[in-house]
Amino acid sequence: MAEAGLFLAYAAIGTMAVAPIYYGSFSSLDRLKSSASKSKKHEKGQYAEYSDSEDEDEESEAVTAEDAYMFPVYGSAALFSMYVIFKYLNKDWVNFLLSSYFAVLGVAALTQLGVRVAKGVTGVKLPLYHLNLVHHSKSVFDLRFTNLHLGMLGASVLCTAGYVYTKNWALSNLFGLAFSFSAIILIRLDSFKSGMIMLAGLFVYDIFWVFGTEVMVSVAKNFDAPIKVVFPKCLFPADGGKLAFTMLGLGDIVVPGIFVALCLRFDRQRYLSSIGYAQDKPLPRALNNKHRGFGFPTPYFNACMAAYVAGLATTITVMHTFKAAQPALLYLSPACILA
Repeated sequence: MAEAGLFLAYAAIGTMAVAPIYYGSFSSLDRLKSSASKSKKHEKGQYAEYSDSEDEDEESEAVTAEDAYMFPVYGSAALFSMYVIFKYLNKDWVNFLLSSYFAVLGVAALTQLGVRVAKGVTGVKLPLYHLNLVHHSKSVFDLRFTNLHLGMLGASVLCTAGYVYTKNWALSNLFGLAFSFSAIILIRLDSFKSGMIMLAGLFVYDIFWVFGTEVMVSVAKNFDAPIKVVFPKCLFPADGGKLAFTMLGLGDIVVPGIFVALCLRFDRQRYLSSIGYAQDKPLPRALNNKHRGFGFPTPYFNACMAAYVAGLATTITVMHTFKAAQPALLYLSPACILA
């Protein structure tokens, strides 16, 4: 029975790792622009009227090769700083401050996830409101939202309050999935070179801090925030004791995830080039006047996604065999690079 519960936990962890990568990758695809959409925007004015407009695409952060080289450095500095803070300061107060910070981030991430899921399931098209601040005829702040955003914001606040009060593991997973989904959408690699540098650098980072020191394990044990997805090894312990969990860090989802998303964008770009798409021209007939949501071949995405699943399965197998925690990027980084 215990063995069956453990395999259920592994399956749940695998599902929670793959789901945000898959859906986050497709959500990272921008709405196509064309000469027709530009003329409509000019006719309607400065602001988009509906929530399916190309103006609704969120701003993303591009990761260059120079940024990728610095990822292990910044990560190491942050990790060691947290280790020192937990070692010399009151752990409860530190976790209180961190929980407050992640609560604010969690509301934003959960709202975005809820809106995208609701729109994806229902296909609803809602009026888009703008809250705009202008200084010397220049827009310095533009907040775009719909009634759906307001509803999801209220639900997210309630979920956040529930998590802060109870520290429930299921709510923690909900926030972890929302953070992963948002990060894969917002962080975009500018090239495969940048992606490979990032994966290789974090491959070394993970090995050093897990096998070479106690730092990462110590921080993971003390850090009481939704920075991982977890699942009980046994949902109903026979002795009625505390639940024991198997877990996967969000970094093991997000880091390979933004590389997988790059593969999907590359697949789409190859397809668009093959049918003669250009931003300053009308959409090609092959797209059936669709600015997003059209089908296209995904060989690079499929290969990298399969490699990630294989790497994750290897991580879980080694962890189960040797009964010891494993740095997942030790297996995930080479798998994604070789794909």
